[in-house]
Amino acid sequence: MEKVLVSACLLGRRVRYDGAAKSLVSEILAQWQAEGRVVAVCPEVDAGLPTPRAPAEIVTGDGHGVLAGSARVVDRCGVDLTRVFLKGASLALQLCRKHDIKVAVLTEHSPSCGSMQIYDGSFSGEKRAGAGVTSALLRQHGVQVFGQQDIVEAGRVVEAL
Repeated sequence: MEKVLVSACLLGRRVRYDGAAKSLVSEILAQWQAEGRVVAVCPEVDAGLPTPRAPAEIVTGDGHGVLAGSARVVDRCGVDLTRVFLKGASLALQLCRKHDIKVAVLTEHSPSCGSMQIYDGSFSGEKRAGAGVTSALLRQHGVQVFGQQDIVEAGRVVEAL
C-alpha cells in the first residue's frame, strides 16, 4: 500500500504561520487516512519554527533557487530563514525515503510546500508561479508533488502505483 505525504495543516493541525489550520475536506484524503496511508509533514515546524510565527516568503526566486543558493527565504521582519527551510525540506525528504513515498499533497502558496504558486516575496499578498523549497527538493528526488486543489489527480497517481 502506497503512503502519501500530506501537509499537516491540510489534516487540520494548527501549524501554519498564523497558528491556524487549512483543513482539506476530501473523500480521497479521508480514504487515505482510513487506510493508514497518510504521513503528515510540516517542514517549517519540523525544522524548529514556532507556531505562530512571522510570515515568510522566498525573495528573488523560488524553491529551486533556494536549493541552488540564488534565492533565500526571509520573514516579514527581514530575518533570513533559508537554513531552516532547507532543513525542513531535508526532513520531508527523509520521511519520503523512510516510507518509500512517491506522491505528496502539499499546501499551495507556502514557501515550503507551494507546488505551482508561491507568494512573490514582497509580502503584498501577490502570488507568482514557482515552487516552495520542500516541493522543489522532493521533485528533484522523484516525488510527484500536488497542491491540495489537485488531490483528485494525486489520487489517480497513487492508485496507478
